[in-house]
Parts: sequence; structure tokens; C-alpha cells
Amino acid sequence: MDKIYDFEKCRIRVCINKGLIRIYSDKGLWRYLDGEPAPKTMELVKIIKADYKNEFGNGIKISNSSLMVEIWAHVYSDYIGLLLQRRLKFPWIQKLLQKGIERAEIIDCGEKELDTNRWVWDFLSHFNSIISIFLPGNIGKSNLKG
Repeated sequence: MDKIYDFEKCRIRVCINKGLIRIYSDKGLWRYLDGEPAPKTMELVKIIKADYKNEFGNGIKISNSSLMVEIWAHVYSDYIGLLLQRRLKFPWIQKLLQKGIERAEIIDCGEKELDTNRWVWDFLSHFNSIISIFLPGNIGKSNLKG
């Protein structure tokens, strides 16, 4: 099920499938997270998970904190990759960064049966309040996403 969420004039694209939530790291998501990434991510996570439950009759087996940390890892890896790509003009670095950026742009959050990295996000979720301190505040204004 493809969904578009409109929050604060920001369009956030999400695809919900059994056992999997896919979120797109695009300008809409970046703009939405500006200023207060932790509470805004939590709000988004709760709404997506509620829609998942409505669609499939049961909740997805991913904690809110784990989902938040995975979203942050992708969004901010995408951001850092684009920043570096803009500044480092060596062809081999550009190529390497592009591969990382392409992987970061699609945030596939799956239950542990479908997502071999779920244990990483589950582990890191214990540190989400610490991680949130280091998140950049205004990536939507960076003009890195078209």
C-alpha cells in the first residue's frame, strides 16, 4: 500500500507491505524533520505503525525506537553523503559516495524475519536519546535534495 503523508506542508512517501515499511529519504521527509527531528520522527513512526495495523490487523514487530534510529541512519547518511559528494571531486570517491547515497535514499524497515539488519537497529535503539543530540537540525534547507 503506497501512502503519502502530509505533515506541515511536507509530503512524505511511504510504502507499507506485510512485515515491511519503506520510507523514502527525499526533500519532503528532510523538510519535515527540520528543527525537531526526534519528536517529529516519533510522530511519523506512530502514524505509519497505526496505518500498518489498520491494513494488516496486527502491528509490525518493530519497536518505535528501532524504527526511529533506522530512519535517522538512512536520512543522515544520505545527507552526509551528499555533502561530501558536493565537496570531494575525486571520481572514485564520487562513485563510492553515489552508491552509498542510493542505498540511503530508500529506508526499508523490516521485521527481523525479513531484515537481516534489524538487530543493529534494535541495539542502537537503546541509545536513541543520545543519538538524537547529534542530529543536524536543518537539513531540509541544505538544498542537497531536488
